[in-house]
Amino acid sequence: MNTTWTEYLTEQGATLDGAGIHFDAPDAEVRSLASGTVVVPLVHLGLIRSRGEDSAPFLHNLLSNDVKNLAQDVAQWTSFNSPKGRMLASILLWRESDAHVLAVSAGIQPALLKKLSMYVLRSKLKLTDADADTVLIGVSGTGADRVLSAAGLALPATAMTQTVAGDARCIRLDDNNTIVALPAADAPRVFGALLAAGAVKAGTVAWELAMIRAGVPLITSATQEEFVAQMINYEVIGGVNFQKGCYPGQEIVARTQYLGKLKKRMYRVHFTGDALHAPGADLYTAEFGEQSAGKLVTVAPAPDGGFEALAVMQMSSADGDVHVGSPTGPRLSFLDLPYALP
Repeated sequence: MNTTWTEYLTEQGATLDGAGIHFDAPDAEVRSLASGTVVVPLVHLGLIRSRGEDSAPFLHNLLSNDVKNLAQDVAQWTSFNSPKGRMLASILLWRESDAHVLAVSAGIQPALLKKLSMYVLRSKLKLTDADADTVLIGVSGTGADRVLSAAGLALPATAMTQTVAGDARCIRLDDNNTIVALPAADAPRVFGALLAAGAVKAGTVAWELAMIRAGVPLITSATQEEFVAQMINYEVIGGVNFQKGCYPGQEIVARTQYLGKLKKRMYRVHFTGDALHAPGADLYTAEFGEQSAGKLVTVAPAPDGGFEALAVMQMSSADGDVHVGSPTGPRLSFLDLPYALP
């Protein structure tokens, strides 16, 4: 992570730790999201840049989506999987003029960079850690468009597209969530402009809550190799292309899709209690007894108390009595996702 950027954030009252960043208590930060528009330094995400004439075919042969035909103004969800089809990384991918950038959980970025580098061999490209020179800022809330425009940023018209103005790149995820990618040297100025435009600075938990409500999962070290892509609804949000050629795990992903063998899905849930159950925490049902029936994927405090989460579980349990942490732990209640499940 860029030192100048982290020093600026510290001056703004931020505290950085292994879980991300915060400016205030977690419950206060998620209330800011519920009541307005927040601007969040996305320090919990790490970046890998792939540059060279073979970048597109190289990534196309490794990831679950169609990179060869990715348009210049489009972003995509994609994944890197084990040979057994289990997700090692969920990825937001976009093009630069002469490169591709992959945004992943910061905790797995170094190992993923090393793993991908093993496949380069004679391919004409270079993979680098982009965290030192590029910063991501998230803007979330119903007033996100107004704030971005007032800050002088060019806003894409539709979801999963991007626009570039100067050195600032805006990647719209959906109606309420946009990521700004820009050089680290420009980040303090743009962050200040977003605050001046009416956004409230907030930490990682606010962005995590926004992504939970958008139904967008993030694979972290705690959940690597736990899920096939369809279990976390990745084909629903456009993260899998079933017409492209082979990639690691492709046979398993395709078999799951076409033979109807999917038994687990991801749901949005709420649970009460004082203890935060982290990603990877087990879920329990009467049907499965002491055996895990699923796992939490992403968790954040809810504005009105308790926690919201994305949770993968047995589809047969999705309308029943599900508990987190233990068979007698907090009971989950089910919330709507912004998309329909097949």
